[in-house]
Amino acid sequence: MTWTVPNILTVLRLFAAPGVAVMFLFFARPWADWFALVLFVVAAVTDWFDGYIAREFNQESRFGAMLDPIADKAMVVIALLVITGFSGMNPWILLPATVILFREVFVSGLREFLGATSSTLKVTKLAKWKTTAQMVAIAVLFSTGVFEHHFAERVHGMDAEMVGAILSGTIPDELGLGALIWGEQATFLAGTVLLWIAAALTAITGWDYFSKARPYLMDGSE
Repeated sequence: MTWTVPNILTVLRLFAAPGVAVMFLFFARPWADWFALVLFVVAAVTDWFDGYIAREFNQESRFGAMLDPIADKAMVVIALLVITGFSGMNPWILLPATVILFREVFVSGLREFLGATSSTLKVTKLAKWKTTAQMVAIAVLFSTGVFEHHFAERVHGMDAEMVGAILSGTIPDELGLGALIWGEQATFLAGTVLLWIAAALTAITGWDYFSKARPYLMDGSE
């Protein structure tokens, strides 16, 4: 392989995938949420840049074509595992995450089985939109953890009565608790909606790939 800029960015994105989970092993929240969010967003942006550079400067390669979707899937799968775990297995997160994980494993298995004919399952524009929706949803849900744990830090030592009085306006909200609660709820709602949209696109593209592969799955097919 040639170490072109697109290939280097793709390799870095691949290594960033487990880095998202590692943040929660070495840092306390909300700093772990911040670091994971920044790392994930930067890695997601490189996904656009490496493709653009490869096309614009004629640096496309077989290595990049092979590794790029692997890096994307690793990022999405690991980030979803982290988010699902820290959401307390919330069914609104768990169900779309399960659809996404199932589809990614299923399509990867199809490509492996088809071998030389796997070119039948070329990445479509809808599949690219699917990946974008997944990454945006994940980034928004990571930001939910940021708001949640900054709120927890600021109310540390307060009793429930005082927190309620601040949020109701009885006591001046000098700590910005209302804004943090609003940010947590807004990002969770937006992230969940986006994740369901991503899951729907994921299911549609998965069925599309399966339909294209069906002729090669029949007994007696070449």
